[in-house]
Amino acid sequence: MEHAVTTDRPGDNPPEQEAAPAGGAGGEAGGTAQPGPAASVAALAAAVRAVESGERSAASFFAEAPRAAAPAARPAPGGAPGEAAPGRAPQRPAPQAPAAQRPASPPPGAQEAPGAPSAPPAPDAAAPPAPPAPAAPPRPAVAAGPGIEGVRRVLAAGGAPEALAGQVAETLGERAAEALAEDPWQLLAVPGVRPEQADGFARALLGAACGPGDERRAQALTVWLLEQAAVAGHSALEASALRAALAQRAVPEPDEALQTAIADGAVLVFQDALDTPGRPRAAADEDEEQPVRVLLGLDRLAMAEESVADGLARLLNTFEEPGTAAAPGTGTSEAGNAGDAAEAGDAAEAGGCGDGAEAGEDGAAGAAGAAAEAGAVTPPVRPSAAAWEAAADAAPSPSAAELIRTAAHSGLVAHTGGEAARAEPAALLAAARALGLRAAGATHTPDGRRRLAAHLAEAAPGDGGLPSAAVTVAGLLSGAEGPGRDADGALALDLLVVLDAPQLDLETAALLVESLADGARLVLSGDPGVLWSAGPGRLFQDVLQSRFCPQVASRTPDFGPIGELVSGIGIGELSEVEAPGREVVTVPVRDAGEAVHRTVQLVADSVPRALGIPAGQTQVITVGHGGAAGTRALNAALKERLNPGPGRFGGFDPGDRVAYSPARGRTLPGTVTGAGPDGLHLDCEGAAVVVPREQVGAGAVRHGWALTAHQAAGSRWPAAVVVLPGDAAGGLTRAWAYTAFSRAERHLSVVQGVDQALARAVAEVPAKERTTRLRALLRVQAEEQAAD
Repeated sequence: MEHAVTTDRPGDNPPEQEAAPAGGAGGEAGGTAQPGPAASVAALAAAVRAVESGERSAASFFAEAPRAAAPAARPAPGGAPGEAAPGRAPQRPAPQAPAAQRPASPPPGAQEAPGAPSAPPAPDAAAPPAPPAPAAPPRPAVAAGPGIEGVRRVLAAGGAPEALAGQVAETLGERAAEALAEDPWQLLAVPGVRPEQADGFARALLGAACGPGDERRAQALTVWLLEQAAVAGHSALEASALRAALAQRAVPEPDEALQTAIADGAVLVFQDALDTPGRPRAAADEDEEQPVRVLLGLDRLAMAEESVADGLARLLNTFEEPGTAAAPGTGTSEAGNAGDAAEAGDAAEAGGCGDGAEAGEDGAAGAAGAAAEAGAVTPPVRPSAAAWEAAADAAPSPSAAELIRTAAHSGLVAHTGGEAARAEPAALLAAARALGLRAAGATHTPDGRRRLAAHLAEAAPGDGGLPSAAVTVAGLLSGAEGPGRDADGALALDLLVVLDAPQLDLETAALLVESLADGARLVLSGDPGVLWSAGPGRLFQDVLQSRFCPQVASRTPDFGPIGELVSGIGIGELSEVEAPGREVVTVPVRDAGEAVHRTVQLVADSVPRALGIPAGQTQVITVGHGGAAGTRALNAALKERLNPGPGRFGGFDPGDRVAYSPARGRTLPGTVTGAGPDGLHLDCEGAAVVVPREQVGAGAVRHGWALTAHQAAGSRWPAAVVVLPGDAAGGLTRAWAYTAFSRAERHLSVVQGVDQALARAVAEVPAKERTTRLRALLRVQAEEQAAD
C-alpha cells in the first residue's frame, strides 16, 4: 500500500495569484452526489477549463438555479435570538443575490435542467462498464474515549503532542476524539498544523492503508489551502490555482478532489464574468456570453462578503433625503428637533460610554426602558437640507464642507485622505451632533481613537462631550464603547464614521454594517495608500473601485518633510526631501547584524539625545517576524539594552514593551506590569489588561519594541525607525513603505540595507493582489438599482 506523500516545505507561502476581484453570491452548491466515474472527472476538468477560457458558454456547464434566500446566520451559543455568532454573518436576512451571481451548479453530471438534480447520463452501449464503487476508507484501530482524555489518547496513538488536546477539542467540538479517530486529517483544522504533520499523524493511525489519494486527505487539504489563502487576504481562489496547489501536495486526482469537496459542502463554487478591456459588460437580457472564471471559497467568507454587499446596498436604499419626510408631532422647527435630539443623545451617551460592555448595555437598556415607561417612541431627527448647508458653510476647510454636503445626501460615502485629512470626518461628526444626530467615529486602534478625540475637541471646543464620540471598532461592536444598542439590536446611531477603513476585514465589516439600522448614514474614511487589512478581503479598495457610492477625495495635504516623503511614495516616487530639523534620516547598513546594532543605537541613544524623544516613544518597524533582522531578533536586542531581565513571567519582565493580539488582525501595544495566577498583567493605553497564561503560551503576547507594518497600521508614534535589511527586499511594496514611513509623527529613521530595491518596490510594486468577490457583488447591486 502506498504511503502518504507531501511535497510542501515548512514555510511555504499560501497560494497567491494575480486576478481581478471575483463575483458571485455565496450559497451551497447544488447536488450532493459523490464523484462519478473517471469520464465524469475528465468532463469536469474540461468543463472548468473551457469556461475559464471562454471557449464554451457558461450556461453549458452551470445551470441557472432558482434564487434562494441567503443562509440565515447561526446564533451564538447561548445567545439571545437575533444575535450573530462572532465571526459569522449577522442576523439580518440578506436580499437575494441576482441569478448571475449565485453559486455555480455542480459539475456536469450533477444536473440536467435548471434547479432539477438528476442522475448522471446513461453511458453509451459501447462504453466500457463503470468501475466498481470505491472501498470504504480505512479506519484507525485506536478507540476514541470521551472528553479531553479521549483526544489525548488519539493524539498519542498518532505520535502527536498531547499538548494539542485543548486546541483540538476547541476546534473540533465535543466529539473531537471520535472525529479525529475517524478522519486523522481533521488535525489540519487546528491552527499551526501543517500538511506534512497531519500526514505523519494519519500514517501512524492508519498504517499501510494510508495513501495520498485518500478522499479525507484531499478534502482537508482543500479547506486548509483556502484557509491559508484567507490568511494572505484572499476571500476565494481560482479553481485552477487550487487544482495546482493540490497537485503540488501529491493529490493524485485534484479535479475529483474538488468535485467531492463541492458536493460535500466543504467549499462553495462561484462563477464570475470577466471584464475584457474595451468590451462592455453584457446586459442581463443579452444572449452573448462573457468569459468567466470559476472561484472556490469558504462558507464563512462567502456569507461575510454577501452580507457586506447587501448591507451597504440596504443603507443606500433605505436612506431618506433631508426634508423629504417628517416625524409625526415634530413640527417644522429644525432647531427644536435638534435640541430634543441632542438631549436624547447626551442621555444615551452618559449611559453607554462607561467602563466595559456592562455599562454600555445598561445605558442602552435604561434608555429603552424609560421610553417604554413613557409610552412613546422618540422620533428620528431629520435635519433639513438648509440646516446641513449651514453646517457645511461653517466647516473649517473646503474638503470638510464637501464631506458634510455629501453625507447629507447619501446613506453611504467613501472619504479618502492622509493623516491631516482626519480632521474632516471630525468636522462632520461635530456638525452632525450639533444638528441633533446620534453620531460616533470608530477607529482601528486605541491610538487612532486618541487622535480622533483630539480632532473632535478642536472641531467643537465648547462641546465637552464630543470627544467621547471617538471609539474603537472592537469596542463599539462589543458594547464596551459607544452608545449601546436600541431595542431592535441595532447600534443607537444615526451616523457612523469609520476611520482606518482599509483595516476592516470582511467578517468585521459584515458585523459592523449589519449592526446599523435602516436609514442610518455610514462614512468609510481612510488612506487608500496604506496596507490592506490583516484579515481576508480589501473592503475599502473594492468600494472605491466599484464606484458604488459617492466619494470625497480630500485636498488637505500632509505637511512637513515626512508628509512630503510619504506623499511621493503614494504616487510611486521615492525622492530625497529637505529635513532641516532632522525629521528624516537614512542610515545605510551592510548586513543584518549591523542593521540590528544601528537600530538599538538609534532607539536607545541617538534619537533621545538629538531630538529629545524617549525610547518609549520610538517604534521600530520591520518587514517580518523571522530573519536576522526581524521582529524577534530586534526585540531580543532591544530588551537586552532597554529592559534586561530573566523573563520571569513566560519570557516577560515588568517594564517590557509588548504587543498583545486579542484577535487576528488586532494589535494592542502595552507594557508588562506584573503577573499572577490569572495571567500576565498589561497596561494597554491606560487600560489594565490580563492575558490568561494559555494565551501567553500560544503567542498572543510578543515583545513590542519592534513590530511589523501590519501590526503598526492604525497607530502613530513621535518617532519611528524603519529597518530594511538586505533579505527584506522580496517583501517590499509601495503600500508597505507608505504604511511604515507614515507611522512617524516627528522623526523617521530608515535603516537602509536593500539599496535600490526600495525605490523599485515603490515604483513598480503597488501592493500584493488579493482575490475577492465584493467588487463584483457591488457592481451587480448598482446595476440592479439603476435598472429599478
